[in-house]
Amino acid sequence: MSAALSSTQSPGVLDKRDWIAGLERGLSLLETFTESNSRQTAAQAGQHCGLTRTAARRYLLTLQHLGYVASDGKLFWLTPKVMRLGQFYLDSARLPRIVQPALQRLAMGTQETAYVSVLDGDEIIFIARNGSNRSMNTGFVLGARVPLHVTAPGILMLALQSDEAIERWLAADKLKTFTSHTLTDQALLRTRIKTIRMQDWSLSEQQLDLSYRGVAVPLRDRKGEVVAALSVSMPMQFEASQAAVDRVLPMLKVTAQSLRNLI
Repeated sequence: MSAALSSTQSPGVLDKRDWIAGLERGLSLLETFTESNSRQTAAQAGQHCGLTRTAARRYLLTLQHLGYVASDGKLFWLTPKVMRLGQFYLDSARLPRIVQPALQRLAMGTQETAYVSVLDGDEIIFIARNGSNRSMNTGFVLGARVPLHVTAPGILMLALQSDEAIERWLAADKLKTFTSHTLTDQALLRTRIKTIRMQDWSLSEQQLDLSYRGVAVPLRDRKGEVVAALSVSMPMQFEASQAAVDRVLPMLKVTAQSLRNLI
């Protein structure tokens, strides 16, 4: 993951005496398992996070003993137990619990699927969801991670970062194309980011999926700090872009305002 953008809740400075290098390395190894590297040898996993084969193998065998990794003696892969880590966050974090009643009202009012997502590096993570009828079966699952430039909440969260953070993100130049409409031109992205920042909401169409659009507004806390994005996703074929925005944006804004003193 790129470090071009920081998380919504940035970690503080840690005293070297409190740093546990082994924990960092073990977690780094878990993060090397991706869609394109779902099964790896110890050498391959170690290469991805700067460990020797011997060191990576020891960590992987420990993770295997704990049940987070499985192996056939040569290759290693993640087990479903890893998903518990994300579920612990969803179960214990305050924000997903607080927004759920408001999400339910928003989903019922728009008859679409409503989401709350947070920034993590150069991706957003969907941490809360409530949906109904036509789009329920095709939306993002809880915990889904998506690049910033291809969803309404992602491009919104990007636009609301500092100019320096945006430039670092653009300089990383990791703009993956998902559809024929995916916007990857940096000049056009800068223009779009400027517009979104001025209007304080975003519309994204056919960037990740040719059939869907999304509309998003920021979720701010009582101090005015952006902590998340509130969005709805809907099929493209039912109405024109402006009609969709006119229908859902007022409800998004009202819902975001109702949450401001709660988060």
